[in-house]
Amino acid sequence: MPNFFLDNDDILFLFNHLDLAELARVQERGFVDAQAGVDYAPVDEPDAIDNYRRVLEIVGDVAGNVIAPRAEQIDDEGNTLNEDGTVTLHPLVADNLRRLGQADLMGFTLPRKYGGLNCPNLIYTMAIEMVSRADASLMNIFGLQGIAETINAFADDALKDEFLPRFARGEVTGAMVLTEPDAGSDLQAIRLKALQEDNGEWYLRGVKRFITNGCGEVLLTLARSEPDIADGRGLSLFISERSNRIRVRHLEHKLGIHGSPTCELVFDDAPARLIGQRQRGLITYVMALMNGARVGIAGQSLGIAEAAYRLGRTYANSRKQFGGPIERFPAVAEMVTDMKIALEAARALTYETSRICDLENNNTMVLEGVGGTGGGVGVPPADKDELKRRKELSRTLKRLSGMLTPMSKYYASEMCNRVADTTIQVLGGSGYMRDYPAERYLRDARITNIYEGTSQLQVVAAVRGVCSGAFEKRMAEFEERNYGADPLLAELKSKLVAGREQVLRSIAFVKSQNTEYMDLAGRKLVDAAIAVYIGHLFMQHAAGNVAAGLCTGRDVAAGATGNVAADPRQGGVGVSPAAAALDSAKLTALRDRKKRVARRFIDVEMAKLRLNCELIATGDRTPLEEYALLAGPVPAKD
Repeated sequence: MPNFFLDNDDILFLFNHLDLAELARVQERGFVDAQAGVDYAPVDEPDAIDNYRRVLEIVGDVAGNVIAPRAEQIDDEGNTLNEDGTVTLHPLVADNLRRLGQADLMGFTLPRKYGGLNCPNLIYTMAIEMVSRADASLMNIFGLQGIAETINAFADDALKDEFLPRFARGEVTGAMVLTEPDAGSDLQAIRLKALQEDNGEWYLRGVKRFITNGCGEVLLTLARSEPDIADGRGLSLFISERSNRIRVRHLEHKLGIHGSPTCELVFDDAPARLIGQRQRGLITYVMALMNGARVGIAGQSLGIAEAAYRLGRTYANSRKQFGGPIERFPAVAEMVTDMKIALEAARALTYETSRICDLENNNTMVLEGVGGTGGGVGVPPADKDELKRRKELSRTLKRLSGMLTPMSKYYASEMCNRVADTTIQVLGGSGYMRDYPAERYLRDARITNIYEGTSQLQVVAAVRGVCSGAFEKRMAEFEERNYGADPLLAELKSKLVAGREQVLRSIAFVKSQNTEYMDLAGRKLVDAAIAVYIGHLFMQHAAGNVAAGLCTGRDVAAGATGNVAADPRQGGVGVSPAAAALDSAKLTALRDRKKRVARRFIDVEMAKLRLNCELIATGDRTPLEEYALLAGPVPAKD
């Protein structure tokens, strides 16, 4: 029976490699829940890490044995729009959600006060990847737990108490209701009206489009509460429940992710309640929500790519042509090798991003004095030196996460599309047929570099982070690592140092030009910066080093113990299967392999980096200055 956690050596390797102890310490607020006698709360770091492991084993089991076998039928049949403007989910989609709820997985990151598992977002990203490998469309509902996180972060206690336990029990699903027919990426152009009566009650009126799971029970809607303010300052965030005042007018007929209903919604003076403060809907609340969603799409991209790669790898080994398996042909061998390395590269960057976001979120909560079973605001650090350190760390982490979040969404989604496309090429004619799921993987992959901000928008955001100094500072931390004892790693480090120097020269050139050129050269510059960043991550994997500068460097994951139980919050005695799957010999073998992965990745990507940096230095602006000539005239209408 497949388990999508236990059968994935790279996820297991990263689970053991990353400094989960540091995340656990702050996530658990010094383990105050256990001290207060809260059921299932971990008592220390190894206990918390073992909880994370057992949760992921349960996700892997549900994904492999329940969700994956149903994906093809769900893709074929989809969901149903009813005459009354409601939607009936495919029975298997509904049962998948019920199974996830029974396993207590629908309140993944929520505090225990509300029935959640209180897992870091890094662990949630791993879960998202496994669910997406089973069925990418289901992740679009499972991955909307960011709705509950937004309520927890910004709503008042009454709304939290009303909604969050229902999310954690799996009784409701949510939707973030942002896009409109004339407001896609430009959310400042939103026109849906939020009208307030004299008694203080709010009502929503207007139309929303392309709403993932818009038929969900709880909707977070961005609406214009200030009719006299035309830009983003006039928008507020509202919560409403499904009712006959909110009608699904249309279900989109999509290329892929058919199990996920994408809805056009009509709000007919629908009752709603304000989340947080007026006028902060887009500027504060939705930006936080979308940052989390973008990391989630990166995780979804990993899952689709993992499924596609496995199909391609298996087919290349089993398909016989000209007297042997096709994987012996150099062209096929290179395709399969590049798929695998690209997948591991995107996973390394995405997990790094999730880890940094966790550190940022938890550091912010420490500064605000949030902690304990109550989840309320308490007293920030009293020690002045500690308070100063925390504030400096907050600025560093904010800049770093602001760069990495669009980077990981861009890089992972583009990787996903390449891997899914290459898998079809490996399968040849069979890949084009519906006899294999390769075509479904490609259809599902194609949305990942579009929704939650296109790749082009992610590059615009990421290049500003690269040019702000965040990249340079992080690389300085990475370069403090000494690999002198290993000649191969020492050589690879020197190549990364040279690459970093080229990137910095390109940054200086771009900054000497106007903003328009920064956007034009953005993709090349971001690609170059990502290549250096991931190269260092691979080298840390090979050497057994956690990321430098932001964590303690302790790796206690290998020492965590505990049995798998039916409920992920129940304890036990012994060693879990995940721990047993990666003993010291296995870890050593995987790290040795990572050296070869690092070598291949760095050699290939540094060559691309040099080309990108040379192109940036030309200052070529012809796509802008000669657009009409090069793009040609607008085609006449038929």
